[in-house]
Amino acid sequence: MFDFSNFLNLPLIFGCVVALAIFMYVFLDGFDLGIGILFPFAPSDECRSKMMNSVAPFWDGNETWLVMGGAALFAAFPLAYSIIMPAFYIPIIMMLLGLIFRGVAFEFRFKTESKKEQKIWDYSFHFGSLIATFFQGILLGGFIQGIKVENKVFTGGTWDWFNGFSMMTGIALTFGYALIGSAWLIMKTHDKTQKWARSAAFYLLFIVAFFIILTSVWTPFLNDKIFIRWFMEPNIYYLLIIPILTLLTFVSLFKSLIDKKETKPFLMVICLFVLCYFGLAVSLFPYAVPYQLLFGEAAAASTSLSFLFVGVALILPIILCYTCFSYHVFRGKSSHEHMY
Repeated sequence: MFDFSNFLNLPLIFGCVVALAIFMYVFLDGFDLGIGILFPFAPSDECRSKMMNSVAPFWDGNETWLVMGGAALFAAFPLAYSIIMPAFYIPIIMMLLGLIFRGVAFEFRFKTESKKEQKIWDYSFHFGSLIATFFQGILLGGFIQGIKVENKVFTGGTWDWFNGFSMMTGIALTFGYALIGSAWLIMKTHDKTQKWARSAAFYLLFIVAFFIILTSVWTPFLNDKIFIRWFMEPNIYYLLIIPILTLLTFVSLFKSLIDKKETKPFLMVICLFVLCYFGLAVSLFPYAVPYQLLFGEAAAASTSLSFLFVGVALILPIILCYTCFSYHVFRGKSSHEHMY
């Protein structure tokens, strides 16, 4: 087997692959989880049908990125996987249960004829989305705080993730997904549903801004390495561009809502997520397990990474092309008619 590690930094490349898969999942599955969070607050059953139809062609394909991220972590960084999983067993299981509940609700809501049963699946869709999102936020918060490791083995407790910061990030991500979900509805629906989604986006914008500020202020004090990364010279001058761009993105998003644009709000929310994700990457790089193991220390053998590299080089472009093609095919406005 040809060893690509002689020419490429494979641990870094696979770290980027895992990061890309996680971001694509957060961005793509984020808006349909957000729609589930907003679901019971829609003004009518017709609006709810439009909301579900707007994501019906995409939701299961979006979760491909979650599978890819988990598989890449397991294969490329087995040591990191063996530490992260036992640290977050409970939130991961709860997240998966929420995703299962949501998937079942999709199928049964479209097939039921009874209004009473439809309500059951409406709330299943909502609470499945809410649970999955909240525990994804908890995972994020626990990961940022770091994991207790001794001799490359997890030594923490079952409930280490249960603390104020992770609860805050769980709530923050819930509102973040709701914001991107409302922006998606502005782009994909019209009339009453679009008007309601635009109104929801106004409120959510300010709530999300509050949580971004709170997270940005709180995070540097969780670990000295993060504080030094952001506030020591000359880093502070280079990284100042991130909060400036974030502020400009908020202003642009607010203006696009005022001007009643349809596509721009969704694009601005994507930019907001990108900037937040990049800020997180700056804080955590180059750790596979914060703040214990670097990518190189947690990576599999170079021959294994070389073998995986060939597969990723073939599969990743296919997944990207399929994703773009599916969104192109199902472009345009959604209706309330039974179509799933």
